[in-house]
Amino acid sequence: MPRSVFLGRVVAEGEPLFLEEDRAWAFALAEVEADTCPECRQPWSEATDPANEFKYRAEPIRCHACATTAKTVKAKTDKGESIDGLHMHLQLEAPNGR
Repeated sequence: MPRSVFLGRVVAEGEPLFLEEDRAWAFALAEVEADTCPECRQPWSEATDPANEFKYRAEPIRCHACATTAKTVKAKTDKGESIDGLHMHLQLEAPNGR
């Protein structure tokens, strides 16, 4: 979706969907995405710079949703059940179990 349309521009008949400014924004986003590590989402140019080797600090944080899914999968494999093609539906329970 062009940025200008996302921001509310209504495309009139005969008017191009993407304006020049929309294309500029799209190319800028493509540049940012091309310079982004797919795992940690940091810029490649910064994260691969040898000068930054010891400048990052990581803090573990537990995703309770992922932990619940992992425990459920482990319980199934521990019982010898196949997990081939298994997908987990995850839902946050409402307060008071409602």
